[in-house]
Amino acid sequence: MSVPEPKPVESPAAAVDDLVPAAATGVLTIDLDALAANWRKLEKTAVPAECAGVIKADAYGCGIPQVARTLAAAGCKTFFVATLSEAKVARTALPDSAALYVLDGFFQNTGEDYAEINCRPVIGDLNELAEWDMFCRRTGWKGGAAIHVDTGMNRLGFTPTDAQGMIPRIQSGDHGITLIMSHLASAEQLNSPSNARQLSLFREVASVFTGVPAALAASSGIFLGAAFQFDMVRPGAALYGINPTPEADNPMQPVAEIKARIVQLRDLARGDTVGYGGTWTARRPTKIAILSAGYADGYFRAASSNDGTRGADVVIAGLRCPVAGRVSMDLIAVDVTDLPPKAARRGHFATLLGEGITVDELAHHFGTIGYEVMTNLGRRYHRIYKGGTAAAKS
Repeated sequence: MSVPEPKPVESPAAAVDDLVPAAATGVLTIDLDALAANWRKLEKTAVPAECAGVIKADAYGCGIPQVARTLAAAGCKTFFVATLSEAKVARTALPDSAALYVLDGFFQNTGEDYAEINCRPVIGDLNELAEWDMFCRRTGWKGGAAIHVDTGMNRLGFTPTDAQGMIPRIQSGDHGITLIMSHLASAEQLNSPSNARQLSLFREVASVFTGVPAALAASSGIFLGAAFQFDMVRPGAALYGINPTPEADNPMQPVAEIKARIVQLRDLARGDTVGYGGTWTARRPTKIAILSAGYADGYFRAASSNDGTRGADVVIAGLRCPVAGRVSMDLIAVDVTDLPPKAARRGHFATLLGEGITVDELAHHFGTIGYEVMTNLGRRYHRIYKGGTAAAKS
């Protein structure tokens, strides 16, 4: 991925300072209207398939309750989480009619927990299925479950042969299966041959699950075309503004913005170094701003700079400023020498994510992917939810 050269960006007129407590050192703003708009765009792209919502990992760091309520208000009726504990949080925020699936499988002696909150396990092998069936026979529970088939990820799921062995069960009618699903391994690569292989295999398996809805595509898979969309798509990353089409422009709106306070301004002489290890050296008289965030807040150490490599940028007063030296646990130094006089002030905010700095750009500097950036959003930030409904923000 190519990262644009630093350039001026438009800065919002409203100051963040007045919206947060004076003691807040950083602010994470979640745009619920952008989240809902992203879901609607994905829904439109996938018509006539149902568009579900993946809200695992605390809704990619954005907050399960707020995200669940927002998506439900937008029209989303089916949700996916990773664990039963996440499902318990999600259920408190969702209408009783919403279908809620737990992706990481079914564990013995947890059936009562599923029944209590009316959620459905995604079952991935014969042992899980036997344990689920035993619970359902013993209790009469009719809540349903999904079957996960492994078509090439080699992670979770029934083998295609085992899945096809369920034909007699499906033909019996009272099978309790509400969804058949698989997961693409290389959906973000448009020309990957594995996409066609997995599609062919899943189509073959799904065809024997007569009357059972089928789901293959997550965020990137939606953009592979109608053949991959089946009866349901289940986007996660794209909902939160991560680019599902890395070979093209991002069709999604940004959802998260991060700001950190400037805690100190320092003047350096030529030859002075900054940060642990002294890896960054001032090559001229330099002004440095120290920001109150670091890798403990999910701003990875890999975004650091040194005398040979430029690191990430932040935005102060509408202009990009480069990180100077190593990112530490709680602090980041940035070079603000080229800003107009008094543009950087103690107590004001710098933008770490937003104002033109995208989650995918940060991921590039962090040496990772947008998923990891979002799921590591720090818990020390003061959170603001904007847009959406009052109920969604609570």
